[in-house]
Amino acid sequence: MSEDSTPPLPAPEPPLPELPPLEEHLRTEGFSFLRAADIRPMLASYGLADWEGFAASWNRLGLDRYMADGGRYRRRRHATFAVSAEGIERKKHQPHYQSRDYNELNGGIERWFRPVEDAIGAHPALMAILRLMQRVATDLTAPAGQPDTWHAEIHQFRIEARPDEPGEPTPEGLHRDGVDWVLVLMVRRENVASGETSIHDLHRREIGHFMLAEPLDAALVDDNRVYHGVTAVRPIDPAQPAYRDVLVVTFRHQ
Repeated sequence: MSEDSTPPLPAPEPPLPELPPLEEHLRTEGFSFLRAADIRPMLASYGLADWEGFAASWNRLGLDRYMADGGRYRRRRHATFAVSAEGIERKKHQPHYQSRDYNELNGGIERWFRPVEDAIGAHPALMAILRLMQRVATDLTAPAGQPDTWHAEIHQFRIEARPDEPGEPTPEGLHRDGVDWVLVLMVRRENVASGETSIHDLHRREIGHFMLAEPLDAALVDDNRVYHGVTAVRPIDPAQPAYRDVLVVTFRHQ
């Protein structure tokens, strides 16, 4: 390069995705339901890649041994992150805790689940999901109430259904999670019927219902304003494996 040559300008940052339908329904109703075709381009703008490799990790979850109802139908892994404008940092593995005010069935104790695998905890699909959640949470939180850093938890869930034991995605029933924002993202449904999500206001009156049916179908919930629940899943063909895989991401003030 000659002395008087001008260094190249840095490549411009990609534009942020437009989120008006998602955010407007969240703002007015307290929840938003998005089909995969709507949320995929949003996630793609944040680097979504290798969805199949990400989804395959649901085959390697551990049994949830904390089910107070005695059920053996839930498998899961868990991880926590600090999410801020400076970046995303995975935290040291820690227990998941909910008070009994929010989870009458399994709350009130520290629950230690298998950690999310290292490669999945740094996977571009998960990073895109966390960045999108940060955008939504920040956009919809008043500036005075925005934390410098969000505490994020991710839960990989597989709910298994058997002929003699339906799988309960929300065994605690209609509930809130005790956080600020919740994302439920469909990963896969295999040979299951039902599993319908319902949304209720703070008086427990139903204000919406829908089915997360296809990979990347998503529900976002303002946990301070609404309850949510999911009906049990049952096998369509009792002779074949039947399960419902979802990713649940929660954000709250750290």
